[in-house]
Amino acid sequence: MTVLLVGGSGFLGAELIRQTVAAGHATAATYATRPGSDPEVAWYALDLRDTGRVNAVMAEVGPHVIINVSSHRDDWAVTAEGPVRLALAAAKYGSRLVHVSSDAVFSGARTHYDETCLPDPLTPYGAAKAAAETGVLLVHPEAVVARTSLIIGHGRSVHERVVHELAAGTRDGVLFTDDIRCPVHVTDLAATVLELASHGPPGVHHLGGADAVSRHELGVLIARRDGLDASRLPTGMRATSGLPGGLDVRLDSRATQRNLRIRLRGAHEFCTVP
Repeated sequence: MTVLLVGGSGFLGAELIRQTVAAGHATAATYATRPGSDPEVAWYALDLRDTGRVNAVMAEVGPHVIINVSSHRDDWAVTAEGPVRLALAAAKYGSRLVHVSSDAVFSGARTHYDETCLPDPLTPYGAAKAAAETGVLLVHPEAVVARTSLIIGHGRSVHERVVHELAAGTRDGVLFTDDIRCPVHVTDLAATVLELASHGPPGVHHLGGADAVSRHELGVLIARRDGLDASRLPTGMRATSGLPGGLDVRLDSRATQRNLRIRLRGAHEFCTVP
């Protein structure tokens, strides 16, 4: 099986590459600024705003499966329109497509969100991700949309780096006690994305971790795992910070999880030192 990873140079993309190569799949990946270093991967520069380039990469790679983990925050042309161009190409070439989306498509007004809930984003980024979901499924009804939450793992995620810097006093800022998500480990997430790519049903799937925790609670778990002084982590309230976005957004992943072989661990489990 030939797999094309769009956004392969990012955090999740790197773990997907590791797992696809380990599984013996022929693997190609795209990048926006610089390629990764894995010698077993064919790297292609790709700007999702360029329809001609999207089709050229597709024609050269001939992927059976495309996994899109790219994101350029609230850049509408890339984050909202780019995945639709990719879905059109996937449908044209008969490729299976998994588009990874975000819990940012939800406002937090109802707290718990399963796969039947309609997006109600509060931010430009959330709106772009919601638009991409709609467009992808419209032009490629057999595609999979996989929504996920905070991605943690191996000490290399943004949140883990922030926790270390805050504990060391080398960074200003706080960890919010009222900003609640369902973090997922990057290894679990990549494995479930590949499982969905292999034989998951089309449509929307939720891939959040089993635990709902605040960013501060998550920071404490990371600090304890890594031998840091958790009492040094400053706290704050997102509700009074002026930052936009939902406060309490919990992905209910039970419906998807029932049909998966891979179990999505919660933060209390994957942050525990064996």
